Amino acid sequence: MNEHYVINLGRQLGSGGKEIGEKLAQEFGIAFYDKELIKLASEESGLCKEFFEKADEKASQSIIGGLFGTRFPFISDGAIPYGSCLSNDALFKIQSDVIRELAEKQSCLFVGRCADYILRDHPRCVNIFVSASKEARIERLMHIHHISTEAAEELMEKADKKRSAYYNYYSYKTWGAAETYHLCIDSSVLGIDGTVQFIKQFVKLKLGFYLLKKWYTDNSKGYPSYNEGTCLIFYSVFKIIQAHPFILYHGRINQKTSIFKLFL
Repeated sequence: MNEHYVINLGRQLGSGGKEIGEKLAQEFGIAFYDKELIKLASEESGLCKEFFEKADEKASQSIIGGLFGTRFPFISDGAIPYGSCLSNDALFKIQSDVIRELAEKQSCLFVGRCADYILRDHPRCVNIFVSASKEARIERLMHIHHISTEAAEELMEKADKKRSAYYNYYSYKTWGAAETYHLCIDSSVLGIDGTVQFIKQFVKLKLGFYLLKKWYTDNSKGYPSYNEGTCLIFYSVFKIIQAHPFILYHGRINQKTSIFKLFL
């Protein structure tokens, strides 16, 4: 079994979620996927990316073929048709397969696109939702798109409605609700860089529970598995060891520290 991990990041438009995701992926040295998934899904299926761009983060409402007016006008050579016409559901299935394949091959960060639900059975994932105050979101959108306050607010409301409809439809969960994620955070409180560092520490702790529990179980010769509270104690011990490296020279523990490089 591989030891790849995944960070799934949902976001409100104007919260800086994409920028936070990019910086977080850089901090961990892992792959980052947002709009890149459209290109990859297109290459995987042999379908032109316009199909996926049209359906991107939209709930199933109508037949894609109907939107383009004909049957498969953009299919690339060698493509396998998915019926007489494509629905958003069919495109979601293709993109979901791409997300699963990427998560199997490497550690990575996905922005949106129901990745947290698609990878719900992944044992090493962290699901984050980034929001921001209405004022901060409007200010950010005005600055990025050079638009008025009214236009920014309209853009924000439309995006929220689209993303929530998409997520709620495909996941049967609630977009932006605290119980849907491991962590919800307001980026307007700490700022972009502060939010990145906060999430980074949370991810280390969340993944640390898994790594520490697995290591201890593998090396305890049949001892019972330990809960997250116990793992947190282990994590604290290793933070002490990090501050006092000489401890590593005593006992077997120095032979096992490689799995804790995530924390260093």
